[in-house]
Amino acid sequence: MSKVVLISHPLIQHKLSLIRDKNTGPKEFRELVEEVSMLMAYEVTRDLPLEDTQVETPICTARAKTLAGKKIGIIPILRAGLGMVDGMMRLIPAAKVGHIGIYRDPNSFQPVEYYCKLPGDIAERDLIIVDPMLATGGSACAAIDFLKERGAVNISLVNLIAAPEGLEKVKSTHPDVSIYVAAVDERLNEHAYIVPGLGDAGDRLFGTK
Repeated sequence: MSKVVLISHPLIQHKLSLIRDKNTGPKEFRELVEEVSMLMAYEVTRDLPLEDTQVETPICTARAKTLAGKKIGIIPILRAGLGMVDGMMRLIPAAKVGHIGIYRDPNSFQPVEYYCKLPGDIAERDLIIVDPMLATGGSACAAIDFLKERGAVNISLVNLIAAPEGLEKVKSTHPDVSIYVAAVDERLNEHAYIVPGLGDAGDRLFGTK
């Protein structure tokens, strides 16, 4: 069954408060999103498999642990998901990055795909979908659908802020996908924006309106 992990680390919660602030400009906003993404990657990768190895310290030979070669893929949902990639890559530099372009129709609020470029071996990778906001859940579910149609098996979803409606949609539609969030907000408003949220993450990342 799908699990929802609320990451309540004090540093993440502090930085998330700054991200929410309407007076935080694009440069600081981008830096904060990258920092929070890096901190969240620590929790997302908690269960990566390890294997035994030996290393030569300056003193003697020591038994140690190293990652067991599990392949990782980071998949941002364009465009706001791009803001989370560098933070994730700082902890997982060997990961490959795919891109899924989805926009939400302003009238129906339904997701529309316009771009998809993925690593050729996604069936062999643990995939981490990143998007700052999980609102209706439509874009996230569509992205998961695209990945599964192309052979993906192990998928996680990472969001800074989620609405209860989006969480329920992903959990019911894709119960095999684990969801990692830094905050669960109150609700969606009539325009399907998260309340209190942080506004439009893409616009705030890139200084557009």
